[in-house]
Amino acid sequence: MAQLDPAWLDELSAWLRIPSVSADLAHADDVRRAGEWLCELVRSAGGECDVVLQNGSPLAVGELRASSGAEAAPTVLVYGHFDVQPPEPLDLWESDPFEPAVRDGYLYARGAADDKGQLYLLLKAAALLAAEGALPVNVRFACDGEEEIGGHSIIDFLAADERGADACVIFDAGMLDEGIPAFFVATRGVIYFHVRALTGRRDLHSGIYGGAALNAIHALVQTLGGVLPRDGRLPEPLRAGRAAPTEQELADWAALSPGTRQLDSQGARPADSSAAEEFYLRTFAEPSVDVNGIEGGSPQLQKTVVPVAAEANVSIRLAPGQRVEEIGPAFERLLREAAPAGAEIEVERRSAAPPGLVDPRSPAIVLGLDAFERLFGVRPALVRNGGTLPIVATLSERGIPTILTGVALPDANIHSPNERLRVEDIQQGVEAARGLFQAWAAL
Repeated sequence: MAQLDPAWLDELSAWLRIPSVSADLAHADDVRRAGEWLCELVRSAGGECDVVLQNGSPLAVGELRASSGAEAAPTVLVYGHFDVQPPEPLDLWESDPFEPAVRDGYLYARGAADDKGQLYLLLKAAALLAAEGALPVNVRFACDGEEEIGGHSIIDFLAADERGADACVIFDAGMLDEGIPAFFVATRGVIYFHVRALTGRRDLHSGIYGGAALNAIHALVQTLGGVLPRDGRLPEPLRAGRAAPTEQELADWAALSPGTRQLDSQGARPADSSAAEEFYLRTFAEPSVDVNGIEGGSPQLQKTVVPVAAEANVSIRLAPGQRVEEIGPAFERLLREAAPAGAEIEVERRSAAPPGLVDPRSPAIVLGLDAFERLFGVRPALVRNGGTLPIVATLSERGIPTILTGVALPDANIHSPNERLRVEDIQQGVEAARGLFQAWAAL
């Protein structure tokens, strides 16, 4: 494979320098600026693209028309997100998260793999084909700046969009291992909650009141215990509706890299004695609950008090087949049932997205499988994805076949310090995207 053009690396690095952290309102202008950068790339390739506001959030919406016969050419929708996760903890980064650096064959930066770096591969492939006068499909772009906070602006945009597309491609996943591509045919959903426990008017002296006064942190922990797993399984009300994997799926997952390796590669420890063995079952086909953050009292200073306020962020990943409308109320009910008497529990649902399913038998998917097999020399594995992309369910409802894939390796450190994308995979990713656009001319 040809060596990567340094100009591509410079171009991508300019985008990665924009600190488009959607979770931090102080970076709202940066999120929009990242969207404008995307639009400028599309415009420089001869297309049209603008940042539009949907429910107050920026979307980059545009199109590169087919080089010839555009009126009759198939239409492909490209989705990706230009917002990124917060970079903290900063002290664990080996270089500035917003100053891209190449070390040992990897490009390090926040957003290198999730998702600016991978979205760039699709943008660049379409731009190169257009420059060559060889773009065989109309490529529509609808990319958002709030995927990392579960925003729904892209969902509302698609709901109102009358034109649609013949296929959609999303590079926001990764390879199962080096040289082993994957098409993800299902995603888990998510419901995100903020829970607060109040147990009095003010913090109390723990020597005088400890053991007699209700401690808000204790109350919060007990409350959260109502939704946490036991022996690797959530309470049954939170498992309702899940689509059990087929025997073929289970056999395919058994052939993947062992769960022990997946956990060890990330420096993670198994949740229980069966977690490694059931790694794929739990992350592909079961719901999961995680307390994402907790606060109360004085965790740093030595302060002997009985806290009267504590709060936490907690989320549940929904398995394919489950419904937000059913699991959300069950989750809240279990929290309140587990709360101790006397505790005032506030539960706020902050965001939600349903799980998504893709039909792997559609012509668009089959053409994509063929295109990837020609490039990689191996047919992509059809597997589920434990993460959440709100757009996948919407695309499925609209009958738009979707390829969710990517070239990031399992060691990409997504959502963690030292996020990275292998430099040689930038070239390969662009070639894979070109192959998809060319293959879809047959739709």
